[in-house]
Amino acid sequence: MVAFRMKDGTGSVELRYISEDTDRHGNVRLYVRRPGAKKVRLRQVPGTAAFLEEYRTAVDGRTKAAASEQARTGSFRALCQLYYASTAFTTKDASTRSWRRRALDSISQKHGHKPVALMRAKHVRQIRDERRDAPSAGNHRIKAMRAMFKWAVEEEHIETDPTLGVQSIKYASSGHHSWELEEVERYERRHTLGTKARLALDLLLYTACRREDVVRLGPQHVRNGRLRYRQAKNEHRNPVDVDIPVHPDLQRSLDAVASQHLTYLVTEFGKPHTANGFGNKFKDWCRQADLPHCSAHGLRKAAAARLAERGATAHEIMAITGHQSLEEVERYTRAAQRRRLADSAMEKLRK
Repeated sequence: MVAFRMKDGTGSVELRYISEDTDRHGNVRLYVRRPGAKKVRLRQVPGTAAFLEEYRTAVDGRTKAAASEQARTGSFRALCQLYYASTAFTTKDASTRSWRRRALDSISQKHGHKPVALMRAKHVRQIRDERRDAPSAGNHRIKAMRAMFKWAVEEEHIETDPTLGVQSIKYASSGHHSWELEEVERYERRHTLGTKARLALDLLLYTACRREDVVRLGPQHVRNGRLRYRQAKNEHRNPVDVDIPVHPDLQRSLDAVASQHLTYLVTEFGKPHTANGFGNKFKDWCRQADLPHCSAHGLRKAAAARLAERGATAHEIMAITGHQSLEEVERYTRAAQRRRLADSAMEKLRK
């Protein structure tokens, strides 16, 4: 057995029952070996969310097939299994599938055995309110159930949608922290040019892309001084192609890190990051720079805000960020305009 620890998004956890061996090619193989149980090979990249999920499944001693067999016909868990196998679910982008499945699986832990035919709006509200400690998580439960039940009605698995009329929890939130210039400089001092940590910052800051996009970017996306890629979000339903010039600071960062892979950012094992795995890794880099409140998504917000402060129009910002709705982008331009108007007003007081 070997000692093994990793981050799970809430802190560092110890992974028990892990053993390893080396094949004839020198590759290290990891297994879960529980006393009295058959050993299970772990094939996902260590340190990623997929690896942690695979490990937990192996420790539980349950396969997906076994879990499906345990779901009683007509139960909430059985409906989830049918939904996961449907094209309505499988054609969604990876990040959407991931959060919906997490939300529905968390509900199944307590309510999976209950018959969906008896489910009413009051039960949906109760499930939502079980996460009143974290309103965002409660709202994710509503959104995931709403998507599943809409599909279930269309496929005639159920007659009525119990989520109809159920409202999301209203709460005040400023969302992810938007990086200040001083915070970017502090990160740059800690992670110098030529490091993966610095390259990750520059890719996020000078492209305004999401973390599920940054983990897919590689040399093949840069041609003639331009970065061209298709966003992962909604790529199978309503794809957005981004075509932007490579900022000189980003080019210097790319030149400083030799890339021998199809993606610029890889794990210590030379594999591409998953979106969640990269998010955790970038959070570690932020903590190393004494910026525990900063995140990858906060850089996307900061890039959009910087563009707005420098006079970029909403449509110009959308060309960089790939937003398809003016509503969210206009929040950045309105905030920047208020700042300029405030400066102008104060100047008038000095006259």
